[in-house]
Amino acid sequence: MTSSKLKVAIYCRLSEEDRNKVCETDDSNSIQNQKSMLIKYSMDHNWDIYKIYSDDDYTGSDRRRPEFNNLLEDAQNHKFNIVLCKTQSRFTRELELVEKYIHGLFPIWGIRFISIVDNADTDNKGNKKSRQINGLVNEWYLEDMSENIRSVLTDRRKNGHHIGAFALYGYKKDPEVKGHLIIDEEAAAVVREVFTLYSQGYGKTNIARMLNDRGEPNPTEYKRLHGLRFKEPKTKYSTLWSYYAISSMLVNEMYIGNMVQGKYGSISYKTKQNKPRPKELWYRVEGTHEAIIDRELWDKVQTIIAQKYKPATGGKIGIFAGKVRCMHCGYIMYSSKSHKVKHYLRCPTRYKSKDSCIGAHISVTKLESIVIEELRKLSDDYIDKNQIENNVQFGLDLSGKKKSIECDIKSYQKKIDEYTKGIRELYLDKVKGILSENNYLDLSKDFSIQKEKFEQLIVEAQKNIEIIDQRMNVGLNRRQIIDAYTNIEHLDRQAVEVLIDYILVGKKNPETKEIPIEIHWNF
Repeated sequence: MTSSKLKVAIYCRLSEEDRNKVCETDDSNSIQNQKSMLIKYSMDHNWDIYKIYSDDDYTGSDRRRPEFNNLLEDAQNHKFNIVLCKTQSRFTRELELVEKYIHGLFPIWGIRFISIVDNADTDNKGNKKSRQINGLVNEWYLEDMSENIRSVLTDRRKNGHHIGAFALYGYKKDPEVKGHLIIDEEAAAVVREVFTLYSQGYGKTNIARMLNDRGEPNPTEYKRLHGLRFKEPKTKYSTLWSYYAISSMLVNEMYIGNMVQGKYGSISYKTKQNKPRPKELWYRVEGTHEAIIDRELWDKVQTIIAQKYKPATGGKIGIFAGKVRCMHCGYIMYSSKSHKVKHYLRCPTRYKSKDSCIGAHISVTKLESIVIEELRKLSDDYIDKNQIENNVQFGLDLSGKKKSIECDIKSYQKKIDEYTKGIRELYLDKVKGILSENNYLDLSKDFSIQKEKFEQLIVEAQKNIEIIDQRMNVGLNRRQIIDAYTNIEHLDRQAVEVLIDYILVGKKNPETKEIPIEIHWNF
């Protein structure tokens, strides 16, 4: 082995779909087959194998593939000269990543990309269009597959079949009947206890604390302890029951035998992110599985919940709602009311267990007076010292955001120029007879769609710059803003929205009786 030899990085990928196709007589998609093919190809070309990167059970659209990202990091650090795959789709099925890495960053990093079966090779300048066409075909494949899967899953949900990686806490998947749930007695006993305690007058926070004090694992931790492949990261408080876990359980119809699904829907086939769906779009089928909670207990609990539900501020949103966080654990503090009808903000983790966060706690009235006093001090700083511009970095932060967006616009414009050029080249290929009329129309249509997408991104980015400019102008006139609120006696929600980004509240010092407060202003 000499130092003059080229170093090659081999990348293999096997998805769950591939695994389902593989049988004893067909290993064409197996990791072993990919590796042996690529190793032989490397040896035939007298290349040194730097490393074999292999992702198992990942789709070609998943950007979180660990070995894929390790390969990209090593590529950026110039640890090899060539990336070798069986097909381009093994590397990625997204046209965007084809353009970003294969046609963009790899040439900058001095890396050649080769895929054996579909003859993609960045050293061959003549087959760039074929690589782009492969990218488009793979993109269409992803979209079609996503729509087909969505259609099948929707049909199964409408028929009351359980869809999901995990069963609801209290149930487990029936090993005999796919899509059917059976009771998990160990967890179901806790569910029955929660409903019974609440029907007897125990509060949700009190129930959570009771479960935590005796070491009962919450639903997330229960999955981990029972060997389920649950990927949520484990944190200090992730094993504890909370008010919200109890609250959610008490209104879940699944516990009376009704299958309720589709509460969240994916944003796009390109992302794992989900968003809530309107209740009228949920899939609800009655009597699909055995109930854990009988109807009498369920109705009693729902009646209590309906009677107890009263907004803490007379139907109006609290003036500090969502704006105040615990200085110790970072949780958003929620509103509570004392027997003297005095409103407080409390850290929600304070009552989870004996060993949880030490907890922040402050009355709304006290916090309001502190905010008003700080506003007056800011006004005094303007008048007496005229140093507020040096103390506030808001404008600088916005300038950085503006520059970042301007860089994005340049990147989007570059993409638009590339697609414009691509459409022009496709037309020339059609004129020369290289492309048929139908192929030209199909390809140019997709190029136009991509071009329009980036044009829309530019429009949105420019709107964001306008908003930033407006906020920077507000920053330049912050004196007037502060003066407008300096002499007020009480805050309202509108004032808080204008003035405050967020507030951190700490625990009262037992000696000085002072409560640490950090106000992060919007100006």
